[in-house]
Amino acid sequence: MKKVITYGTFDLLHQGHINLLRHAKALGDYLIVGVTTDTFDLERGKMNTCNNMMERIEAVKATGIADQIVIEEYKGQKIDDIQKYGVDIFAIGSDWVGYFDYLKEYCEVVYLPRTEGVSSSMLRAERPTIRLGVVGTGSIARRFVPESRHVANNEIVTVYNPHQQEARKFCVANDIGMVADSYEQLLENVDAVYIASPHATHYDYTKKALESGKHVLCETPFVFLEKQAEELLNLAKRKSLVLMVGLKTAYCSAFRHLVSLLKSGVIGEIVEVSASVTSLTEETSAKLDYKQMGGSMNENACFPLLPIFKLLGTDYENITFYSKMHKGVDLYTKAVFKYKSAVASFQVGLGVKSEGNMVISGTKGYAYVAAPWWKTDYFEIRFEDQNLNKKFFYPYDGEGLRYEVKDFISAILTKGFFYSKISPKEHVAMAKVQELYLQGHNLFTI
Repeated sequence: MKKVITYGTFDLLHQGHINLLRHAKALGDYLIVGVTTDTFDLERGKMNTCNNMMERIEAVKATGIADQIVIEEYKGQKIDDIQKYGVDIFAIGSDWVGYFDYLKEYCEVVYLPRTEGVSSSMLRAERPTIRLGVVGTGSIARRFVPESRHVANNEIVTVYNPHQQEARKFCVANDIGMVADSYEQLLENVDAVYIASPHATHYDYTKKALESGKHVLCETPFVFLEKQAEELLNLAKRKSLVLMVGLKTAYCSAFRHLVSLLKSGVIGEIVEVSASVTSLTEETSAKLDYKQMGGSMNENACFPLLPIFKLLGTDYENITFYSKMHKGVDLYTKAVFKYKSAVASFQVGLGVKSEGNMVISGTKGYAYVAAPWWKTDYFEIRFEDQNLNKKFFYPYDGEGLRYEVKDFISAILTKGFFYSKISPKEHVAMAKVQELYLQGHNLFTI
């Protein structure tokens, strides 16, 4: 039996893909199709894919042409697959002529004719462009704009800040054509809103946008009350709108794979999660302004809450807070969770500095994520026998915001049919923790 193998992203599967698969199948008796993972595509700079990996696999499977589908995860895998599966012919599109000649040492290499007039790039270009409006012009918004330009099918068309002069400066600096005179005017000219305004305004801006039929990407922290989180998530669901929170760690490949790996039991039963997010901040910073809902918990608690809830769930038995206060806000807070069979803790600080790593302890080993763990691109799984230790590396480009933008735009264009990296239950649980803290529940000052 003559085996043929081919590879591709197969994004927005089209007739050109189908023709290539048919030509490849005709070269032999058995066709193996390698579909690239989202992570591998990101490593190759493909930030513009519209379909996630499972959608792309299902699309290839639905053609009925492939006899076997494998997942391509790393550079150099083609040689391994050719040897592993006993491949006779490697087939690829003619736009790669000469590039894969190095594989001739292992099998025959055939470059197949390309179908003219159709490509994934063309189809992506034909998809609608999502008009984005930005609310707020602070430091995170200044990072968001250049990051969004790495993602296809979106354009920032207008900006709103109640302080009009700041909005005008922002538009000039970032080559954005329209300064909105009011939030209502911004909503009239966009399909979706990115909310990067002061924390206390998130609820009102998000609610008004959803009521106006606009998709929302809201910066962290989302909201500070459990009922507000539930209300906004339910409103988005009723209106079939995308509501995402810009907790960038959740959208990074390394963090997602870390969670999947640990949930599979590689370090045994998880007994403890411990994470730290601290920095030294100028006392005049808005992050320490009581009137703007500043403070370490309000600013950073959502980051360590993410792995705690992902790995241990949201049904903790109790929580205790320890805070060092200054002028009405916490310079530092340590929180301790008690679960039925595990514990978790985190420390956040804007006026206290500590090692910003994360450690997840299990009955067979532990995971170590180096500082700054919330910008995860590398982690280690460690065991008693050091010979078993493994290191994992993943791409983390730029500020990391481009990954959440990509998910947001994809979710809109696929009409919400997109895997949510943070569940509604987790969003509500995060808001509840913030609410408990603001109410002084089990809060001790130090």
